[in-house]
Amino acid sequence: MAGVSASTVSRILNGQVDSSRRDAVEAAIKKLRFKPNLVAKSLRSGVSMTIGVLMQDFDNPYTSHAATGVEDELRSSGYTPILVSGHWSREGDETERVRLLMSRKIDGIVVIGGRLSDAQLLDLSEHQPIVVIGRECHGPRLRSLDIDQRGGGYMATRHLIELGHRRIAHISGIEYQPDAIARMQGYMDAHRDAGLSVDQRLVVRGDFSEPGGLRAMQALLDSGIGFTAVFAANDPTLNGARLALFNRGIDVPGQVSLVGFDGLPPSEYCVPPTTTVRQPIYEMGCTAARELLRLLGVKQLNDTPIGSLELRLVVRGTTAAPPHSAD
Repeated sequence: MAGVSASTVSRILNGQVDSSRRDAVEAAIKKLRFKPNLVAKSLRSGVSMTIGVLMQDFDNPYTSHAATGVEDELRSSGYTPILVSGHWSREGDETERVRLLMSRKIDGIVVIGGRLSDAQLLDLSEHQPIVVIGRECHGPRLRSLDIDQRGGGYMATRHLIELGHRRIAHISGIEYQPDAIARMQGYMDAHRDAGLSVDQRLVVRGDFSEPGGLRAMQALLDSGIGFTAVFAANDPTLNGARLALFNRGIDVPGQVSLVGFDGLPPSEYCVPPTTTVRQPIYEMGCTAARELLRLLGVKQLNDTPIGSLELRLVVRGTTAAPPHSAD
């Protein structure tokens, strides 16, 4: 219909040639409602135009927000994401999930958090280009994207210290998670720099979930150890802790101040709105997708600025000076 050979049509579709017959080809495509056969194209080129995304849980707001950034950024490149969940499982199980993605002939993988070790990621990247969010590790076909989690923990705790709090509890995240460890280190650093000692009885284990935050706060209250503020390892943990305080008739922030981490969208709409360290989660997903496309040698069409990848303390309604602070 366009009056050119099939090979010329192919080159025009793939952007390999700016033919004078492009208008005729595009008119024929529109009239015929032509759609390329992606399976046939994959078999011929060895490129599937799909990207695997390993996330911890579809219900987890952090990983789903980051995955949305990956998906949105890939849209202009023609790549399609395939999402699988690790369900916060063991490292071996996560490795199998990655191998499952590889068996689908994907072109690369974005890993959002998880428990895979640096050594495992390096080994897997020998078979497939990988970009991991929330880690600091690199290799020939492995890139990572991390934010200063330790600095964020410091920022949150320092805010409470500057308000006058001296008995600050910390509900941590999953024991072996690098970001949970770093945030706790920031909590310790802020105490040290302020000349304050940390009462280890006020550091309790959570699991980055609302139920984990609820259980941890109940344990703190049942212990009878005094505290006036809590730095929670993430916003869901804070929400669980807030419910435990509500159930005991303890006012936030009148009696206990709360600071979270991540700055997930719902934190703005709680009552009272949550003071939190905002992490640019969506922007990290976008950046990870761009970095993977670079590893694949893809010419990127989207040059829109992504935005800052820095942490920011957002002060809202869950923090105030401790009761009787003037005494």
